[in-house]
Amino acid sequence: MNKKLLILSMTGMTMAGQAQISQPRITYPKADKVSTVDVYFGTKVADPYRWLENDTSAQTAAWVAAENKVTQEYLSKIPFRGALLKRLTDVANYEKIGTPFKKHGKYYFYRNDGLQNQSVLYVQDSLKGEPRVFLDPNKLSADGTVALTGTSFSHDGKYVAYTISRSGSDWTEIYVLNAADGTPLEDHIVWAKFTSATWHGDGFYYSAYDAPEKGKEFSNMNENHKIYYHKIGTPQSADKLVYENKDHPKRFYSVSIDDDETVLFLYESGEGNGNSLYAKDLTKADAPFVAMATDMDYMYSPIEVLDGNIYIMTNYGAPRYRIMVTTPDRPALKDWTELVAEGDAVLSGAQVIGGKLLLTYDKDASNHAYVYGLDGRMEHEIKLPSLGSVGFSGDKNDKECFFTFTSFTVPSSTYKYDIDNNTYTLLRAPKVGFNADDFITEQVFYPSKDGTRIPMSITYKKGLKRDGSNPVYLYGYGGFNISLYPGFSSTRIPFLENGGIYAQANLRGGGEYGEEWHLAGTKMRKQNVFDDFIAAAEWLIDNKYTSKEKIAIVGGSNGGLLVGACMTQRPDLFRVAVPEVGVMDMLRYHKFTIGWNWAPDYGTSEDSKDMFEYLKSYSPLHNLKPGTCYPATLVTTADHDDRVVPAHSFKFAATLQECNDGTNPTLIRIESEAGHGAGKPMSKVLEEQADIYSFIMYNLGMTFNSK
Repeated sequence: MNKKLLILSMTGMTMAGQAQISQPRITYPKADKVSTVDVYFGTKVADPYRWLENDTSAQTAAWVAAENKVTQEYLSKIPFRGALLKRLTDVANYEKIGTPFKKHGKYYFYRNDGLQNQSVLYVQDSLKGEPRVFLDPNKLSADGTVALTGTSFSHDGKYVAYTISRSGSDWTEIYVLNAADGTPLEDHIVWAKFTSATWHGDGFYYSAYDAPEKGKEFSNMNENHKIYYHKIGTPQSADKLVYENKDHPKRFYSVSIDDDETVLFLYESGEGNGNSLYAKDLTKADAPFVAMATDMDYMYSPIEVLDGNIYIMTNYGAPRYRIMVTTPDRPALKDWTELVAEGDAVLSGAQVIGGKLLLTYDKDASNHAYVYGLDGRMEHEIKLPSLGSVGFSGDKNDKECFFTFTSFTVPSSTYKYDIDNNTYTLLRAPKVGFNADDFITEQVFYPSKDGTRIPMSITYKKGLKRDGSNPVYLYGYGGFNISLYPGFSSTRIPFLENGGIYAQANLRGGGEYGEEWHLAGTKMRKQNVFDDFIAAAEWLIDNKYTSKEKIAIVGGSNGGLLVGACMTQRPDLFRVAVPEVGVMDMLRYHKFTIGWNWAPDYGTSEDSKDMFEYLKSYSPLHNLKPGTCYPATLVTTADHDDRVVPAHSFKFAATLQECNDGTNPTLIRIESEAGHGAGKPMSKVLEEQADIYSFIMYNLGMTFNSK
């Protein structure tokens, strides 16, 4: 949820079910209740499962084990789960190759041969040269739970720093390799977080916290983010503290530097919807950091430093973003000049490649790409293969450019782009085990409760009949200025092959239409997000795609909150709900790890009586009502999730099981050695998705045909 600083061999067979499955009542593990009561502005709020916030206690561990046992017993009895896992595995087993990036004359790219737990970093001397392994994260752990989260090359080409995460945690460790041959150095950084290695000279900057209290590494509030400088060949204990701000412990601090090491940028965020920006002119001895922009309600993102100019992307004075330019000797916002004005579409990405600006704009939740000169004039549009998502790779001084393109039914393919001639050629395209031509995606627009026009993409198998009987997997997010784009996921394919519809709604709170769209789904306008999602389901029903008995709603993190809020507000509208790693306790979310960082979107229960009452009015945990028939629900979380701590899901699941009338299963799946989702090994992804999809398909009464 971090803001822009931020998942068997069987023969073919048929398994059938009914739209309303008759299932025996489940006996859930006993969850003790305590008498904890909080008082908010004179209102008492009971928290009987507060003890589940202690994720390291023996009592919580016993409850987790008992819940997982019940859940796995239920899932194991779904007759087609094994066949579904096999099909998920078969479809996922294709070569995945990332966009090449060039460093010091060599080409690097990530590759996964199909079912490797983690993608491997390769290097080649030329595009036609023989690739060789540079760094294989699969060798960093036996079970694939150590993920490579980033690499950073020193500007002189001697070193490569790489960052890892263990078991999905946000905690970061930094290691260093010799770039020439991949030999590891002794340098090792621990307790870093939300950081990369930013090289300067013979060392790098990084951001870290003090070592946490033992036993509370994944739950205690994170405060006092600091910036350090590490010199190669020295221990971490000798690292120099470069920046801290004791007056504002609940903020993030990080730095970046241009390749020529002329300007060092300092970013400060965490209390608004954007960031403050400071700069240090490295061409002048002992130059101080000077303020460029200090209003954290806006985003200020330096793109590049080139020929004495600083190019910046910002939504200051432009809710849909624009490009501005200034110089190191005139860094203050008042001295910036506009280079590319705000347009009708949202500017979502900007890079300088080969002396040109490559800009990505969002139109109705899909990417469009353009080339601009450094004078701010548009030269041409890059006609992409279809509606989808694009990402570029290249260097400011090198005209060689690559981009990756994907859509709902097309896995990521890599193209080499000729900037001067505005042409591109396919470099790599994966061979997948399904026929993309069998499926179609349409975009529709539907009215929300207040009449706001909301876009939604619907993907399904050709020949679908709109007779109100089709199962739907409805997905949304709606928060933190994050946009949902067309993107491929092999795990959807078996569901689509078996007559399912995948619907992706672009809700308010996201960034699809700029900052105004984002703000329309924040704080005391958060209900707009839930109304948008509910309206999506109602539109699909009204237009004969599906019925109430055939809709599953799914979302993760802030999207887990979305699912939790909608299933408690409209339990009659959905047959299945899957809130994944969700924010379910809106009164206490800000008391764990970096939860305080979400306050600009949510507000907190401590802000005011009105804010408390508003949060309580939709908080999933606090709106479960005894004796209610809730949808068949599978809550998911993980023991190393230090983004949205598992206590949210624990307390919600315990309360849901207490309140549900018993008609539908209400289960919780708690993954071990995993976190919020990023870096999860392929083996765990496939097992989890087999559980989720089999739960959804079984409770929607779907027929499953294995291929």
